[in-house]
Amino acid sequence: MRATWQNLGSDRLISGASTLTMQVARLIDPHSRSFSGKLKQIFRALQLEWHYSKDGILTLYLNRAPFGGTLEGVQAAAFTYLGKSAAHLSDAEAALMAVLPQAPSRNRPDRHPDRAQAMRDKVLVRLAKHKVWSESRVEDAFKEPVWAQFYKPPLRAPLLSRRLVTEYPDQAVNRTTLDANLQMSIADLIRNRIQSMPLGTSAAVLVMENRNLAVRAYVGSADFSDAQRFGHVDMVQAMRSPGSTLKPFIYGMALDAGLIHSQSLLVDGLSDFGSYRPQNFDQEYSGPVSVSNALQRSLNVPAVQVLEKVGDNQFMSRLKSAGMALQLPRGAKANLALGLGGVGTTLESLVGVYSALVNGGKAGKPRFLKSEPLWQRPILSEGAAWIVRDILNSNKRPDRSAPYLMSYRGNQVAWKTGTSYGFRDSWTIGTTADYTVGVWIGRPDGTPLPGYYGAVAAAPLLFSITDYLPAIGDHGGYAPDSVSKAEICWPLGGLVTETPEALCHRKKEAYLIEGNVPTTFPDSENSWETNPVSFLVNPETGLRVDASCMVKQVEKRVVALWPKMIEAWVEPKYRRYQQISDFDPGCNKPPVIATGQVKIVGIQDGSTFKPVGKMHVRPSVELSALGGQGKHYWFINGEMKYMQSASSKLTHIFKKPGRYVITVVDEQGKSDEVIVEVSL
Repeated sequence: MRATWQNLGSDRLISGASTLTMQVARLIDPHSRSFSGKLKQIFRALQLEWHYSKDGILTLYLNRAPFGGTLEGVQAAAFTYLGKSAAHLSDAEAALMAVLPQAPSRNRPDRHPDRAQAMRDKVLVRLAKHKVWSESRVEDAFKEPVWAQFYKPPLRAPLLSRRLVTEYPDQAVNRTTLDANLQMSIADLIRNRIQSMPLGTSAAVLVMENRNLAVRAYVGSADFSDAQRFGHVDMVQAMRSPGSTLKPFIYGMALDAGLIHSQSLLVDGLSDFGSYRPQNFDQEYSGPVSVSNALQRSLNVPAVQVLEKVGDNQFMSRLKSAGMALQLPRGAKANLALGLGGVGTTLESLVGVYSALVNGGKAGKPRFLKSEPLWQRPILSEGAAWIVRDILNSNKRPDRSAPYLMSYRGNQVAWKTGTSYGFRDSWTIGTTADYTVGVWIGRPDGTPLPGYYGAVAAAPLLFSITDYLPAIGDHGGYAPDSVSKAEICWPLGGLVTETPEALCHRKKEAYLIEGNVPTTFPDSENSWETNPVSFLVNPETGLRVDASCMVKQVEKRVVALWPKMIEAWVEPKYRRYQQISDFDPGCNKPPVIATGQVKIVGIQDGSTFKPVGKMHVRPSVELSALGGQGKHYWFINGEMKYMQSASSKLTHIFKKPGRYVITVVDEQGKSDEVIVEVSL
């Protein structure tokens, strides 16, 4: 009645008469300080009284009452001010929590302990007066001083928590699959690792158990509270360029398609794929490489060579059907750059698809909640998954290069690195028998980190994590029945037992799927050529002949040819011009296979080049050659630098003094070279 007469006499609301129920009504459904608002509050209070018991209303109040700052609820206040659960409060602390909502900001115990103690003592006096507590109990509570500090809430998985609240807004409690100890340990590893990296660098790690796809650790940034490192940005979900991390699935799909086996001969050299010319990360080339070697060294050109055979659309469709989130640049279509990072994806997707290497070729969706169902889709056959994993298992760890560490026995890791264009993203994804681990390091705003690539930035963190993880499963790793081992021949690619000895230049031990032995890819520019090549020669002269030649006797010869692009790396006796003899000039027909010798022009052997003019411009030389077959390939000191068509011009600039061997090779393997000196 007091509040009513005060409010009516002043024509405005100046005093309240709220019961606990009405306070709960205001907390649940805030209203304006007006008569209509007060009536609404009364109506809500009646609804609460109708539907809830007194204990239920008290529970609602304790869970929603303000306790200072952004704190709501007694549980949050107890953890924040006192560092303990509300269930473990002393009598004095409970009295403090009971009175704090009356003036939460004014009486905050961490800022105003004297005020808070005075208010608490008033509550204790009333408890004694109304004989709620005994006098001795109240006296004991009086003796306890008010002491509080602002405890930061435990941020064990803040980004996952934020994600789950967003995805499940109506779910009061989310029971995650995380391992709390592992989560905190990995967060510490990341913080220690990131301290030595440039400003603005962040990191993300996802650890998933293979057998049930349960995520055991989810660290979305280096430090959630560090604004300079964009700690609020969840890089587990961020769409980024994956660099080379998709290459294992190029080779896996090619294995399933019967295009390759584990030791198929591939070309590592300057190559054009239509208008696309990929280059290796270190811009160096090795010539003939196997599938295993190309994948372990993450060579770009061989990966694109295989992807061209698999098909870019097929590759992308298979990845999507296995649950990967993929995003092409605006307006772009699937293309051969897919295998080198030309598409966006997430750390979450990469971890899910890499689990296929352990789970019989089935990629899966990482599970964050215990209630989530298991979701898996096939992306590779069991055999292809095993072969790819075996190749990556054999990849030497950079931290185990010292001889005394070679015998270390820990979790065996099948791992693959990746680096996006411009050093914007560093990746390492690895699988053990029990876990799949994904690591990303970079700047969330997309600015480059020059010199920080997958093997340097992300791989050390991955190995720290895999060494820490426990072993929980069967580690047999036996090959499935579909996989067999056989000895094959280069350059043809067939079985040793089915290849004549003269055509078997090198032998390799290969893994096959269902006994399939695919042959080496034909040259992309001359796919019509057969290999091996057969032709007729005059046994007296050794020259090549045909039906137009007037010779008494001919002899048939069969030779195995290496891909033209890599002939400069093979022994001279196996090059085209050595294996295929010149055409007999006495015959009427022109040569069909062999052509004239290639010759460097414009550069004299033994020449010396010096800086030009007063500005000391670095010396340069125009590269030109006559003769030969098809394109010319230029090598400087044994390294392939240029590929030249007949009509194009090339200029090489010397950057350092010294002796230079300049070599040109045509498509038949014929070559010419000059040696020059450069002084700067």
